[in-house]
Amino acid sequence: MKIFLFCLLVLVSTHGFSQVYEPERVNPKAVKNYEKALDLLQDGQLQEAVPILLQSIKEDSNFVDAYLSLAGALGQLKKYDQSVKLYEKARNKDTAYFLLYNLPYSINLAGLGKFEEALAAARSFLRYPKLNERSIKSAAYRIRCYEFAIRYAKEHPSTSYLFTPINLGDSVNTAQSEYYPSVTVTDSLLVFTRLGQRGREDFIESAMHKKGFGKWKLIDGDINEEPNKGALSVSQDGEWMIFAGQLSTQSYRSFDIYISYYTPQGWSEPQSLGSNINTDAYESGPTLSPDKRALYFISNRPDGYGGSDLYVSYRQPNGKWGPAVNMGPDINSAGDEKAPFIHADNQTLYYTSDGLPGYGGSDLFVIRRNLNGEWGKPENLGYPINTIENEGSLAVSADGLTAYYASDRSDSRGGLDLYKFDLRPDIRPYRTLYVKGKVTDKKTGKPLPSSVELINNSNNSLLMKVQTDELGDYFITLPTGKDYTFTVNRKGYLFYSELYALGSMEADSVYRKDILLQPVELNAVSVFQNIRFASNSFELPAGALIELDRLLQVLTENPTLKVEISGHTDNIGKAEDNQVLATNRAKAIADYLKGKGIAADRLTYKGYGATQPVADNTTEAGRAQNRRTTFTITGL
Repeated sequence: MKIFLFCLLVLVSTHGFSQVYEPERVNPKAVKNYEKALDLLQDGQLQEAVPILLQSIKEDSNFVDAYLSLAGALGQLKKYDQSVKLYEKARNKDTAYFLLYNLPYSINLAGLGKFEEALAAARSFLRYPKLNERSIKSAAYRIRCYEFAIRYAKEHPSTSYLFTPINLGDSVNTAQSEYYPSVTVTDSLLVFTRLGQRGREDFIESAMHKKGFGKWKLIDGDINEEPNKGALSVSQDGEWMIFAGQLSTQSYRSFDIYISYYTPQGWSEPQSLGSNINTDAYESGPTLSPDKRALYFISNRPDGYGGSDLYVSYRQPNGKWGPAVNMGPDINSAGDEKAPFIHADNQTLYYTSDGLPGYGGSDLFVIRRNLNGEWGKPENLGYPINTIENEGSLAVSADGLTAYYASDRSDSRGGLDLYKFDLRPDIRPYRTLYVKGKVTDKKTGKPLPSSVELINNSNNSLLMKVQTDELGDYFITLPTGKDYTFTVNRKGYLFYSELYALGSMEADSVYRKDILLQPVELNAVSVFQNIRFASNSFELPAGALIELDRLLQVLTENPTLKVEISGHTDNIGKAEDNQVLATNRAKAIADYLKGKGIAADRLTYKGYGATQPVADNTTEAGRAQNRRTTFTITGL
């Protein structure tokens, strides 16, 4: 109602400036309908007021006030095109009377994306004499928004991209409001919140198919029993649900964040995430990283930079969540940051802010994490994804192509509906692929719950760490275009390590790797998969520490363990040269471990040259397998 209320305020102050329009000579019947419409507008009944205002104009085509009020009402209904035409009709009838309406006129121009015309209209409004301070501030704010929009358009030249949101239809949307969409990593399940009677909020799910969405249904289990719930996020593997609510038995006085686990009987009874996450302040908007190690959320606790800020908490090795940390002034503003969503690539995060430069109200932004783990600066998603209205929560499919969001567009079933649209290429997350498999005991085949780590080979940094379930199954999403080293650790077993050259794999494909762990036992042998010495060199390569630090961990956890480091080569070159090279390579590894505190009497090293091949030396592939370094358990 802001535009309309503004119109009402200026109506009484502009009559004296009329050049053509004479309100006192308006048809009385038109005035009577107009006053009836005003009562409806003041009660927020916009739709009901529109036909009465149209009738008023029909009864007196020179009734400028009726044009202006109808323009304001249609603007509130987001019918910007009709609103602009009515404002222009009113201006044509009396230019002087229209002067103070340049500001709401500019807002509706901006609603159509006509930001340069909107800027000119807002500046015209500011030239009017004796404006009050509130009007000046309002116009200045709009001018900043229009200038941002014009600048953004110049910096991002138009392309063939078309923003065409599609309503998800009656299988998902109802006459109530639907919002906070969340999707699983396989894009097979859509989960969202629906506003019900008396402010009750329920969690709903809809199966996603290639041909559309399955009929919505209430989520099974205990999770829907409490009425005071809000934002939710389902983990990428579909096993956890994190949500905000004010539960009667566990709340820290305001909205807090809870977790529920998927069981054969449905979602479990919610549990509070504890005092490192929840406070006496407001916590909401949770989103969980794909490896379930980082939780992003919002809070208005007093140590922030504005209203509600973005925070992050990391899950500790014991499963508890660590102290929440504010994400800082480069991401947060003096306004409200809300609705974070971390993508399956674990490097791209979307959220809304009304304090960062934008188009007006709350805009959608994206931030990306670099190779050093640092977040970049927020990037506005631009028009027409962002508009002069308040934009809400956004979720992006695992393939990065489709976005889901809530909006009250003209084809809404009622209130907010869920829509999908194609995400513009420059604001998409990194393309991902999926890696899944099972960790088992090499000798018995028994499933082993274990910790699976993924190292980015380009900088030896830990990209992701996941815990398998009780059956040893794991499911990981990874950005494409990179090579990784998988390492698996479990006490009582030798570490597993293997280089995965996934840089050339096609996005959205599934890569399966079942991992067999070797128990710690006498004569057990393990090959260093990631230690690849340069030709004729025994200098430890850059990627060697990934595996050597894992062996160091095994030796530390088993203080009586003794190992032999063995060097092997192919049969190219002189046998004595290969023997010396293999020995020096094994010694380099042993020296590293000694330097880290492992006693010398626990380590031996030996070079075998080409005397113990494991593959055919007549092919390059076979020779590559023979060029290896291993370790063998020689004492328990």
